[in-house]
Amino acid sequence: MNEALLRELVPAVIGVLVRRGADFASAEDAVQEALVRAVETWPQDPPRDPKGWLVTAAWHKFLDATRAENSRRGRELAVEAEPESGPVSGTDDSLWLYFLCAHPSLSPASAVALTLRAVGGLTTRQIANAYLVPEATMAQRISRAKKRLSGLPLNRPGDPATVLHVLYLVFNEGYSGDIDLAAEAIRLTRQLAAATDEPEAAGLLALMLLHHARRASRLGPDGRLIPLAAQDRSLWDTGLIAEGVMILQAALSRDRLGEYQAQAAIAALHADAPTAADTDWVQIVEWYDELLRFTDNPVVRLNRAVAVGEADGPQAGLAELKALDPNLPRYTAVRAYLLERTGDLEQAAQLYVEAAHTATSMPERDHLTREAARLHQLLRR
Repeated sequence: MNEALLRELVPAVIGVLVRRGADFASAEDAVQEALVRAVETWPQDPPRDPKGWLVTAAWHKFLDATRAENSRRGRELAVEAEPESGPVSGTDDSLWLYFLCAHPSLSPASAVALTLRAVGGLTTRQIANAYLVPEATMAQRISRAKKRLSGLPLNRPGDPATVLHVLYLVFNEGYSGDIDLAAEAIRLTRQLAAATDEPEAAGLLALMLLHHARRASRLGPDGRLIPLAAQDRSLWDTGLIAEGVMILQAALSRDRLGEYQAQAAIAALHADAPTAADTDWVQIVEWYDELLRFTDNPVVRLNRAVAVGEADGPQAGLAELKALDPNLPRYTAVRAYLLERTGDLEQAAQLYVEAAHTATSMPERDHLTREAARLHQLLRR
């Protein structure tokens, strides 16, 4: 049983059903039931045309549900008139489905869950495990999203920026449970980038590849978080880096810069440095300035402050921090790092402790606690 093929076919099959007249929620339910049947029957009797088989099976499921709900007879006759077998049109509805899942009426969390279910072909259990929430909770979230779309005109899909943002959120979830969301986001973004002429889609793909290339070096054997400067760069995936840089260069040559291309350029500069000391921080600051033109948000300014601290010295970085809200996530950790570089170990140690208390993950909390302990040890010498 080729589960990867099944997942790749899901958006196309849902798209066929919706274009034939099914509402999104009913189409998605019918396809999920067809997938269950495929898992049961394909190992013994694999179809010659997997997509056609799924379309036919899902269409029958939809018809059965329509009859059970006493839908209009005219609609039943229409669906009965559709072919029950044979080849299905090669039209790729995947791109259209991406935009549908990012409908303006959905919250980002709902859009992400629905994208993973309808476009990614993941089961509710897989998505729930990835987000570390009960399956019932995720089922309710997906159900609410589908109900939200029910009855709405589907001629108002999400705009490209929303679609890219949804995929970016999926990637940032990283890995947990039995589904690697980072790898899944890369798979979906590859499809989107191949199907659209949007440089920002290529920029997002490049960004994902460049970040994913460092994955093996982010955690030590004991699960400890390893900051970028201390990572073993021999563990970085040079193949992914080369691919990401190539995709980024092609996107930048289009001269339609956007926030994902700018972020990818920053990641590429980190990837290009043989050692942390060789990092071109001046260029990174310049790219952060470009990024701020597209998304002037506090997190970007916080990251820029770190880059300024590296390029122009810790006092310059601290000066940048003064304009930011101290309640920002990671603000205290960044201030601790910059103060340590000025030589103020006592205050830096205290801030590392404070930052650890507000860390949003156990690896981050452990890392900050160790940083505080390291400075306390130095102060005792």
